[in-house]
Amino acid sequence: MIKEGKIINYRVGKNDSKMSRNINTFVSVLCSPPGAVAAVAVVVVACALRLSRLKINSRVTAPIVQMEGLDAEKSSLARMKLDYSPARKRVRQAFIQVQQNLDHCLFKMVKSGVKTEEKYEINSRGLEIFTKSWLPEVGPLKAIIFFCHGYGDTCTFFFEGIAKKLAVSGYGVFAMDYPGFGLSEGLHCYIRSFDRLVDDVIEQFSKIRAKPEYKDLPCFLFGQSLGGAVALKIHLKQPQVWDGAVLVAPMCKLADDVTPPWLMIQILLVIARVFPKKKLVPQKDLAELAFRDLKKRKLAAYNVIAYKGKPRLRTAVQMLRTTQEIEKRMHEVSLPLLILHGAADIVTDPSVSKALYEKSRSVDKQLKLYDNAFHAILEGESDERIYEVLDDIVSWLDAHCNTRQR
Repeated sequence: MIKEGKIINYRVGKNDSKMSRNINTFVSVLCSPPGAVAAVAVVVVACALRLSRLKINSRVTAPIVQMEGLDAEKSSLARMKLDYSPARKRVRQAFIQVQQNLDHCLFKMVKSGVKTEEKYEINSRGLEIFTKSWLPEVGPLKAIIFFCHGYGDTCTFFFEGIAKKLAVSGYGVFAMDYPGFGLSEGLHCYIRSFDRLVDDVIEQFSKIRAKPEYKDLPCFLFGQSLGGAVALKIHLKQPQVWDGAVLVAPMCKLADDVTPPWLMIQILLVIARVFPKKKLVPQKDLAELAFRDLKKRKLAAYNVIAYKGKPRLRTAVQMLRTTQEIEKRMHEVSLPLLILHGAADIVTDPSVSKALYEKSRSVDKQLKLYDNAFHAILEGESDERIYEVLDDIVSWLDAHCNTRQR
């Protein structure tokens, strides 16, 4: 028996004295730090062996989503397995018209005055990357904006409306799907290395910035949720390059109340080495947590190529390590900042944005919290709130373009 850190011997029969000594020795070892680690290792190995016996059906379909008014063909496509980009391209093509006719303010806000271009490019690692741009049809550009999308998301769908609003306000907007996300090549929502992902983004954005028509214009980063972490990592790698960043509900630190216990993290790290691509990390419905407006929450399902499964183990580990790094390096952030966050966000804690605002060494920084707003402040709130947030972004950008020109 263990009591207050001591091992208490029970008296058993004299014939059992040897057994008693053996039991006490076993308990002593188990209670020591090395013994505890060994016990955890046994559990981890047992879990790994159990997982290795699981048979995965290659025809497993995507999670069931609730969408109204679909014919049989589209309903079938919506349930396709989307592990790789050819399937995602096929599904997206089938749903483009459906998406454009959805009753959401972002899809109805701007109907003309914007030139768009979609294309695929092969990057230095040989991966096919989907890119898209939105430019005003008339007038000179004030600046160019580079968008970094969120976890499991894409640079299309809801962002189409946001980009068009920025374009008719005089900005050139450029975006890409990260490798493994949206329409870009790679296993769906699998991040082998967050640093490598950031380098892929830098490579693509640098090519655009180097073009003669853009090289003298102000350049801003726009990061949303996980894209906020991408934007901050870009800045930390290129501290003198960017004229500012707009961060919407940035994932730059895990809140203390959602950080896994130390032991759980150690088990996760070990299993992730054996099964990096497995979807084993539990997760709640992100649309339910992120969208306050119930009608808009239902429309999130029509983002058919967005990742909706459980996080893959290595992806979860990479995100955890990235947030830990950014938390330690918040004081190195030095570029002008506009940080926007819903005060009722339970996906990325608004206190994290407060910490970034307070710890960054940026002289020019602004934090705006929106009362009662959830995580998706640009997609899942009332029309009036969405317009308010967009106006705040455009006003900040306008002011910083004017400052650059002076």
